[in-house]
Amino acid sequence: MADSVTDRFLRYVVIDTQSDAKSPTQPSTEKQKNLGRLLAEELLAIGVTDAHLDEHGYVYGTIPATTSKNNVPVICFTAHMDTAPDFSGTGVKPQVVKNYQGGDIQLVGDRSQVIRVSEHPVLKDLVGHDIVTSDGTTLLGADDKAGIAEIMSAAEFLINNPDIKHGAIRILFTTDEEIGRGVDKVDLKKLGADFGYTMDGETAGTIEDETFSADAVEIAIKGVAMHPGFAYGKMENAIRIAGAIIDRLPKDQAPETTRGRDGFIHPTGISGVMEKSNLSFIVRDFTEEGLKTKEALLEKITREVMAGYPGSSYTFTVKEQYRNMKVVLDRHPEIVEYAVEAIRRAGMEPVRGSIRGGTDGSRLSFMGLPCPNIFAGGHAFHSPLEFVSSQDMEKAVKTIVELARLWEERA
Repeated sequence: MADSVTDRFLRYVVIDTQSDAKSPTQPSTEKQKNLGRLLAEELLAIGVTDAHLDEHGYVYGTIPATTSKNNVPVICFTAHMDTAPDFSGTGVKPQVVKNYQGGDIQLVGDRSQVIRVSEHPVLKDLVGHDIVTSDGTTLLGADDKAGIAEIMSAAEFLINNPDIKHGAIRILFTTDEEIGRGVDKVDLKKLGADFGYTMDGETAGTIEDETFSADAVEIAIKGVAMHPGFAYGKMENAIRIAGAIIDRLPKDQAPETTRGRDGFIHPTGISGVMEKSNLSFIVRDFTEEGLKTKEALLEKITREVMAGYPGSSYTFTVKEQYRNMKVVLDRHPEIVEYAVEAIRRAGMEPVRGSIRGGTDGSRLSFMGLPCPNIFAGGHAFHSPLEFVSSQDMEKAVKTIVELARLWEERA
């Protein structure tokens, strides 16, 4: 099974599928459909007869039930096709370190890129594994092509082994997850699932039922433009105003200074000229109260800075991105409990965790499809140091199979 899932993964990562937040289309980049077409074709080839790519770039398919029971819930397994805009995903050259024997891994395409054990202690648990990396000049794309390969391999295994009893299983591959638009156009009625699982986590054995709650904030500043030679007492430079707001952000509420259950205020973009400037932020916290407190602090800072520029004005716009899925999942504890048992049956000690981020499952949960997150095995996402173990991908395939079996057994 490991060879099968790895072969698939190596095929998928060389297809460039980066999403683009600046694009208004769905999907944001047409090239995401290149992988979608391939996946639909492969699903049809293994016997998923209704597999198709829709106009929004989503891939849908069904593994038919093999049980005679009529009360087995319909499960959806989902993963996203796009890779992050944070680092290049063009021209990925995957490398396989066979039978890894420990120590740092120097990447061959850019020898300054080294996956260090001191920074990635999980490597100590991967001795003897086959580890897939990029060559260091691009990201790898394990986020989330590892999840895709695992779902595809599990689908083929279940179809080839009809003696394994399970209910109907829906497959969904999404676009644009990395830019927060992954499920904007998903047709839940067509999907027809009772609940789902994203295969988009990291360390083998992990099941995550909690995410950040997330908002985006845009601050637009209108300054007072003036010829610099005649500006004394009159000019109010919008660039300086923006810089003053950034300078006053609390240093202990940044991504680089927080961990665990601490949230943050994170500036993600700044642009401007003397007359006007724009600031973009993402705000994150595990609680709604924490989120609102941070947004109130950001607006207070903005208001206090603007008080020193009486001729200038600003707008402060908050846009909801996603909410902590634990609110929904706590109403359906069996969805997570069965995943914990499936991980145990696949030979691992389950670890429940929280995500300092979000998944498609965050949004899906609030759209009516409760959807925790299961490990896919990748590490160091969104960077040239990204890596994944073939054996951990195999464990994810087994987890999917055991989960399908478990829901049928207990129906």
